[in-house]
Amino acid sequence: MKERLIVMLQHPFAPLLPWASVVLCLLAAVLLVHGVGLAGVQLTRERLEKEWVAMQQSLMQHREARNAKKDLSQVWALLPAERDFTSLALGISEEAKRDRVTMPALSYKTEPTVVANTSKGVLQGPMSGRYEDLRHFIHNLETADELLFIEDLELTRSGDVQDEALTFNIKIATYLRTDSE
Repeated sequence: MKERLIVMLQHPFAPLLPWASVVLCLLAAVLLVHGVGLAGVQLTRERLEKEWVAMQQSLMQHREARNAKKDLSQVWALLPAERDFTSLALGISEEAKRDRVTMPALSYKTEPTVVANTSKGVLQGPMSGRYEDLRHFIHNLETADELLFIEDLELTRSGDVQDEALTFNIKIATYLRTDSE
C-alpha cells in the first residue's frame, strides 16, 4: 500500500490531487447548501409570492368594493325620497306648462322593487302640444337633475290631420328612496 502511494505521488498529475480533493469537497459543500439551504429558501419564496398575489387580489377587491360603495352612495343621493314624489309630479306638470304642453290627467303611483329601501314611481297620462314644444319638454325631462326615465311614448291620433297639436301617451318612471324607520 505504501509503495502504491509512492508510485501515485510520482505520477505527473500528482500535484493536482490535493486541489482536486479541495474542488470535490467544495462541490459537495455547494450541492449540500443548494439541496438543503436553497431549496428551503425557494419554498419560502414561492409561499411569499402566493401570499403576495392573494394580498394584491384582496386589495383590488377592497378597492372595487370601496368604489362601488362610493358610486352607490352617489346614485342613492340622486334618488328622490318617496315622500317627495308628489312634488316631483307637480314639478313635471309645472315644466310642461312652461313648455306649453298640456297634461290634463297625469296620474302617479308607486310600485315596489326588488331592491331594498327603494320603490318605483310611475307618472303616466296624455300630453298634448305642438311638436316643437313636446320635443323641448321631453329634452328637459331627459336632462333633469332627477333620474327620470321615459319608459313609453305612444302617439295617439287626435282630431284633424291639419291640426298642429299632437297627443302622446307618456309613461315616466323614476326610482325613489323609501323612508326606512
